[in-house]
Amino acid sequence: MNLFVTAVSYAPKLTLPEAQRLRALLAAAGVALDAETRTGDARFEVYTADGSVEVASGPDGAAEALAELRRAAAENGPAGVDTAIVPASLRSARRKFLIMDVDSTLIQQEVIELLAAYAGKRDEVTAVTEAAMRGELDFAQSLHARVAVLAGLPAGVVDSVIDEVKLSLGAAELVAAFRAAGHVVAVVSGGFNQILQPIAEGLGLDYWIANELEIVDGALTGKVIGEVVDRAAKEKYLREWAAREGIPMDHTIAVGDGANDLDMLGAAGIGVAFNAKPAVRAVADAAVNLPYLDAVRHIAGV
Repeated sequence: MNLFVTAVSYAPKLTLPEAQRLRALLAAAGVALDAETRTGDARFEVYTADGSVEVASGPDGAAEALAELRRAAAENGPAGVDTAIVPASLRSARRKFLIMDVDSTLIQQEVIELLAAYAGKRDEVTAVTEAAMRGELDFAQSLHARVAVLAGLPAGVVDSVIDEVKLSLGAAELVAAFRAAGHVVAVVSGGFNQILQPIAEGLGLDYWIANELEIVDGALTGKVIGEVVDRAAKEKYLREWAAREGIPMDHTIAVGDGANDLDMLGAAGIGVAFNAKPAVRAVADAAVNLPYLDAVRHIAGV
């Protein structure tokens, strides 16, 4: 049985010798190449190679072949060049589902840190956030601890933070391309609805959810309302929304950077680590180590 795959390599610059090395490592891994293209722009270049590889019979044959190809690409590819090995069935799917984390993925900042700056606690909160994203702390517990320092801040700081938020480079282009092609785009965040809502509405996202800051008498209470959106919730919403759209999980793409994204990345058809923590890069299906979020377009074939 043959598995049809596409190898997508991307870097600020891709030289001819690097493309030749990529071609050679694919051949050495058993991929029979069919077609190759080179594209990109002034920001980054992309080399795409379509092909097929023979896989062992049985329910795990395709998964094992993908894992082996990804290992070979990560270990033997040119330095500074990332390569995603993507099932051709995902790239050619009529409808796809893209789900992304928000903080340090869809946007450049961590919103809790922007809020904490108004309480004079940014450094303290940043240290806790980084530990949580590395997977060293329970996310829900760390969130409650970080939000507690916001108690007493006037609700107006929310609007100030909204003004500070910057989309990641290429984020708007990525969303627009997926939606124009008829695909579904969602975000799920361990951040806060009050900041996410105007961003989601401005981008025209199909689905979005985050935590809700409690505001009483015009001030933040230092609490969140309801259950925390943690790593388990992120996977839950991916499955729920994809099912609602009638899109199989094999045709979903998840993008994130922290430990609380791991369940979502693992459940998706392909999980992409975007400028992620080492623990996330180590287990994700693909990694983008460029500042441009729209590199995901090339991985997904959009």
